[in-house]
Amino acid sequence: MKLKVAIQMDHVSTIDIDGDSTFVLGLEAQRRGYEVWHYTPPELIFRDRKVMARAQPLQLRREKGNHFTLGAAEMCDLAGFDVVLLRQDPPFDMSYITTTHLLEHVHPKTLVVNDPASVRNAPEKLFVTHFDNVMPPTLITADARALREFRDEHQDIILKPLFGNGGSGVFRLRPGDENFASLLEMFSQRSREPVIAQRYLPEVRLGDKRIILIDGKPAGVVNRVPAEGEARSNMHVGGKAVKAALSKRDIEICEIIGAELSRLGLIFVGIDVIGDYLTEINVTSPTGLQQIDRFDGVSLEAQIWDSIEARYQATRMGLRE
Repeated sequence: MKLKVAIQMDHVSTIDIDGDSTFVLGLEAQRRGYEVWHYTPPELIFRDRKVMARAQPLQLRREKGNHFTLGAAEMCDLAGFDVVLLRQDPPFDMSYITTTHLLEHVHPKTLVVNDPASVRNAPEKLFVTHFDNVMPPTLITADARALREFRDEHQDIILKPLFGNGGSGVFRLRPGDENFASLLEMFSQRSREPVIAQRYLPEVRLGDKRIILIDGKPAGVVNRVPAEGEARSNMHVGGKAVKAALSKRDIEICEIIGAELSRLGLIFVGIDVIGDYLTEINVTSPTGLQQIDRFDGVSLEAQIWDSIEARYQATRMGLRE
């Protein structure tokens, strides 16, 4: 199968070729003979009920400092593509949300991965709340009194912005920490959004697992161990990737959420599991493919494209019926 693919992403010049999942998805698309194009979110245009993009043909190669070539920019109608990969990084703000509204105009005739409406309706920290028996004790609110009561109950808590990403703005508050009031003031001054508080999970010292699900099925896992003295396990703040295996509880969590992910057209998803608890469901621009590929000797990007091809063919059949 030969597909015409557009990748909506942050500019290709900014990516880390040794860690970026979009990079290997693009390489695999090239290997299959797909026609691959590149554009950034600001280059998305809606005019006269058409969704356009000022896009460029893209070639990728695993050469540091010389990992891409872009052709001349063209104004392209996204209805002329078979697949659009929605792959720009968060923050999940109104700019991000707007792109999902625009891409809805071409989906599913042009298959957008992940489904733009489902991405919009599944913020990573909120989407988890729709599933039973998976979350640690959690509070989402802007009410300072409720936050204090939650802290009094659980003592050792994590406080973080509801729509943050990459570990930014995440704080651990131990019993007796005098910064609690100041942090609440800081969050309220930065945004009107609620914050999320969760009971601190000491199991995080053993790692925060990133599990990749492809069309609702677990396909690979990597453990991210936080650096000494750090409560966050994100790799860009010092977390270390470690080979891991799926536990019985990991598989149980995947079974609880998997069918719904598939139903919503969320083909490529990364979930975060600490101990026995699911903390986040990442549907915007999940990472972890390259780390798992190296540890397990697999090609998750190939499995993702297999699933995209299957979904594309099923969608074409459905549109013809």
